[in-house]
Amino acid sequence: MKLLVLIDGSKWSQKAALHAFSIAKRKNAKVILFSVLDRREAKALAFHLSMRSDSLGKIKEFEETIWRETKKSVKEVITTLLELGRREGINCSFKIVEGSAKEEIIKEANSGKYSMVIMGAYGRSGKTRIGSLLEEVVGQIRIPVMIVR
Repeated sequence: MKLLVLIDGSKWSQKAALHAFSIAKRKNAKVILFSVLDRREAKALAFHLSMRSDSLGKIKEFEETIWRETKKSVKEVITTLLELGRREGINCSFKIVEGSAKEEIIKEANSGKYSMVIMGAYGRSGKTRIGSLLEEVVGQIRIPVMIVR
């Protein structure tokens, strides 16, 4: 049994990983921590930041800084989760890809390698309604999906 856990750096995705670890211990399953880095998010944030600060000339600089920090943040979260999982005796690894989150998640989840996808109900924005990415992907994933609140 292999569990695919979607990690976006939010507390919700970290909570999903903890649930996956619990299942993995009981079922002797392997956990794959999966994250998609989408450069379009960095571009959008850079644009909004440059508009707010009247610094349109620095948009590329902002984008690179945001991109670098996003990658660093996700890697730190995954490293922490890997260490925790391994301390608990769980067989876990990670995979980080770049691209469209929706497309990459659907492709990975439907690759035939996994028994279940586990994801947080909300993303990094922490909005009170179910995450928009969840709404976009859950109906297109052909294996069971556990949504953690």
